[in-house]
Amino acid sequence: MEQEILCGTVAAVVFQNQENGYTVLRLKSQDGELVTVVGTIPMTVAGERLSITGHWTSHASYGRQFEAELLERLMPESTGEILAYLSSRAVKGIGEKTAQRIVTAFGEKSLDVIENEPEKLAQVPGISASKAREISESFRRQVGMRRLIEFLSAHRLPAELAMRLYRSYGELAVEALQDDPYMLTQPYFGADFPVVDAFALELEVAADDERRVEAGILFELTFNQNNGHTFIPKNKLTAATAALLGLDEDVIDDGIRRLSDVDRLVTDTVAGLEACYVPELYEAETYIADRILEMATNPPDAPEKLDAYLAEIQADADIRYAGKQLEAIRAAAENRILIVTGGPGTGKTTTMAGILQLFDKMKLTTQLAAPTGRAAKRLSECTGRDASTIHRLLEAQYDPETGIMCFFHDEDVPLRLDAMVVDETSMVDVLLMQSLLRALPKRCRLILVGDPDQLPSVGPGNLFSDLIRSGAATTVRLTEIFRQAQESLIVMNAHAVNHGQLPDLSVKNKDFFFMKRRTAESVVQTIQELCVQRLPKNMGIEPGDIQVLSPTRKNEAGTRNLNRQLQAVLNPESPGKKEKKYGDFLFREGDRVMQIRNNYDILWKKLDGLGSGAGIFNGDIGKITAIDHQEETVTVVFDDREAIYDFAMLSELELAYAMTVHKSQGSEYRAVILTAWSGSRYLLTRSVLYTAITRAKDLLIVVGNEEVVAAMVNNDRQTRRYSGLKLRLQQGSEA
Repeated sequence: MEQEILCGTVAAVVFQNQENGYTVLRLKSQDGELVTVVGTIPMTVAGERLSITGHWTSHASYGRQFEAELLERLMPESTGEILAYLSSRAVKGIGEKTAQRIVTAFGEKSLDVIENEPEKLAQVPGISASKAREISESFRRQVGMRRLIEFLSAHRLPAELAMRLYRSYGELAVEALQDDPYMLTQPYFGADFPVVDAFALELEVAADDERRVEAGILFELTFNQNNGHTFIPKNKLTAATAALLGLDEDVIDDGIRRLSDVDRLVTDTVAGLEACYVPELYEAETYIADRILEMATNPPDAPEKLDAYLAEIQADADIRYAGKQLEAIRAAAENRILIVTGGPGTGKTTTMAGILQLFDKMKLTTQLAAPTGRAAKRLSECTGRDASTIHRLLEAQYDPETGIMCFFHDEDVPLRLDAMVVDETSMVDVLLMQSLLRALPKRCRLILVGDPDQLPSVGPGNLFSDLIRSGAATTVRLTEIFRQAQESLIVMNAHAVNHGQLPDLSVKNKDFFFMKRRTAESVVQTIQELCVQRLPKNMGIEPGDIQVLSPTRKNEAGTRNLNRQLQAVLNPESPGKKEKKYGDFLFREGDRVMQIRNNYDILWKKLDGLGSGAGIFNGDIGKITAIDHQEETVTVVFDDREAIYDFAMLSELELAYAMTVHKSQGSEYRAVILTAWSGSRYLLTRSVLYTAITRAKDLLIVVGNEEVVAAMVNNDRQTRRYSGLKLRLQQGSEA
């Protein structure tokens, strides 16, 4: 899009997000035209003069708008502009009447007097000497922010950094940036390393400057957390950073030593490798190992009436547990920590119910939890008891001053529990497990339930698998597929895939069937028909109970295109539905959407008006109920909670008619439609196929190419994750 420069005076600020600076304003251009401008323009007020570089766009409801990309602030010059600026209450202590008196007294020199000669302000009626100093300090803050934003804009750095920079460094922010531009890569600021590196090189920072080397090392370490690693072998870290920065490996090794000396990086030996950790992951891994070993070696006293309790539980439920189920329930009474694993149809839910009934008889206060909201909801439905996400249970909080997420409950404020049962533990990463363990009382029991053959956690570590393979904690594996489950082709095909066998794609009259399609277009068209017509009309399954899954986001059968195509038929455009275009998505009232990252600041309230809180988390599914263009907000209902998003926050939402298999972890849907089409071999794997199959409760339909299904079964590629937890647990057990 062709860029233009638009100059003018701010006539009015329609909307402004105080946290990230997203603004909608009316600008009176030099030609006298009143123009709507949108973009990141923090702390702007009426009366300011702006020079904005950007491009024209067309809004569905508000027509032609100018979208700001770069910004230069020009102080108001005429007495009229100065009066409008001061009257806007941009400067603390100045309202309309005081502004009029100041401008009457000093005219076009008013701003210079406020900034540089505040003592003269005391000559104005109603302004004392102390108030004059207060006004001057407020104005200088405005000037400092303005200069900071101009500096960021000139170097093509995100303007939203200005808020946090000014909060940290005040009027010295520009000097702080010039002194160490790489501070922007710290988690609190969260700027991308390539952007910061380009900025630093513009400032003529030397390529081998120690600050650049250290920032590059930490970037590589932090970046690899996204691949699930808790540490990186030193030789690999050195080579990757040297390639990133274009420097010799000796220079990188020196940087690693410096970071280690000041505790910004931790080195340790793991399985003969020299391992490099960021401190928080090293602390998490070692804490988990120590706490698990402590729990495993200090079992509780089993109740004297254990056998009688087990008999009563079976009699009350009119059930006879299988051998492994009974072993797991008994082990829950005899161990401080217990792991229960098994695939679909092996009775994990029944076993959990038995453990809960046993704990009731033992008069233990027990809490159920899961990593995601959907998993917690399913756990609650399966057990008939309240279940919470781990984040909500620990009362997640976000500290805006440090940019760090923390939890209210820890060693100092532990949960009041005797026992904790966590489902879908394969989704839990080491940082979350550390936080959970810190919040458990010393004598608390911990039951971890899950399927280790599903995809590992999105976050760092290989926690559940490491715990099982270490042998440090008592583990009961449920292997028997019960008769009722054997009648389900979903269950039997899941186990077949897990053992490297092809699923049965020939059956058409059960709960799992395959629809062969030879083109991507026919795959998409078939999925549309299934969601809109065939499943609702022929099987009574409403679209809201259907979840489309794909291994990939890309290509025609990926989630990006599928969401657009499904939106077109499930929630089409109509005169009564408001819309908002944001990034790759067009959001519409009635759309199914998903939160794609943890946000601890989003406020919500219960629909029944009986409660409120904060925090919407990665994977939460909701429905857009309202879009308000005047207030620049989108209202989303998540189950029984309603949350309001500013337009600037819409990057945290995606359409959710289709989602990746990874995003579906921990959920169960009445009907699942899975695409089997082209994609990266890193995504078309056995574990992805297994996880997708196990998301379906009543019906699974695979649409696509049977050769892709076969390739996924045969691709047992396990992405290696560098983790030291298993070894630490094994070494601790042997000590």
